[in-house]
Amino acid sequence: MKKVVYSAVQPTSQLTLGNYLGAVNNWLKLQQDESKERIFAVADLHSLTIRREAREVRENTLSLLAQFLAFGLDEKRNIIYVQSHVPAHTQLAWILNCYTYVGEMSRMTQFKDKSAKHADNVNMGLMDYPVLMAADILLYDTDLVPVGVDQVQHLEIARDIAIRFNNIYGETFKVPEALLGRAGAKIMSLTDPTAKMSKSDPNPMGRINVLDSEADIVKKFKRAVTDSESVIAYDPEKKPGVSNLLAILAAAKGTIPEQEAGECEGLMYGHLKLRAAEAVSAMLRPVRERYEALIKDEGYLLEVAREGAEKAAAIAEKTLKRAGAAVGLLQG
Repeated sequence: MKKVVYSAVQPTSQLTLGNYLGAVNNWLKLQQDESKERIFAVADLHSLTIRREAREVRENTLSLLAQFLAFGLDEKRNIIYVQSHVPAHTQLAWILNCYTYVGEMSRMTQFKDKSAKHADNVNMGLMDYPVLMAADILLYDTDLVPVGVDQVQHLEIARDIAIRFNNIYGETFKVPEALLGRAGAKIMSLTDPTAKMSKSDPNPMGRINVLDSEADIVKKFKRAVTDSESVIAYDPEKKPGVSNLLAILAAAKGTIPEQEAGECEGLMYGHLKLRAAEAVSAMLRPVRERYEALIKDEGYLLEVAREGAEKAAAIAEKTLKRAGAAVGLLQG
């Protein structure tokens, strides 16, 4: 029996170079593994915790769907769908809410961080986010969830809720495990090389978006932080800015930072920045070209979403019925 791997991404902005070299590359490797059933969700309901214009939410959802396909995810070999198109997500989330404690939610690191950043809109969705995430995962009898180290806490909550429910009602949910991606280049911000490159970074110059134009990529690399020396060497502790550029260059070329440092010996920092910009542009160019064609065909994107939702719902409804029956909800 195939193991189910579940991944979901909020459609809040473009994915970054860091996302591409990390999560996306791991997805593409998983796609070659026929022992796995892969499910990818555009988590539009999660994006509502931060207030946005309706037009922006819709456009971001279509954009992320197009990005998934542009990366090379195959809708015929994977289930690719939009979260809100499968009502079982919110229905199961309500059941799980009744087996989750307020104290658990209030202690979540992300809730504390986002509450501080958005003090004018500390809504229940922010606090309840991990329960909906648990429903997302548990609906599909998920075996493995690809996560970064900073996301393990949310998966632990999903596991805790599943175990608690199972202890009360018997084996209802499969308890998922973390799938930690292969260690690869840790891509840091171009403006603050001590912080991870993030799509939520308020400074757009700190991140390379996968859909950035080649001119923007060059501009951002030109402004990347280095140091006051003029020696190109890979030393993340003493030379974080230069080392980040070398790590990016190596990841884009499929080499290692030390090799790139050797090949750049004697060059000025400006040359290193240009090499990194050219390598990243060459890597992302096919993605951007596929995306530009896909985003113009809204009908096709909606059809992909519809077909994906049908496949997802067929699985999710079975789990929802099982959970509903366990707690005594009248089954039609």
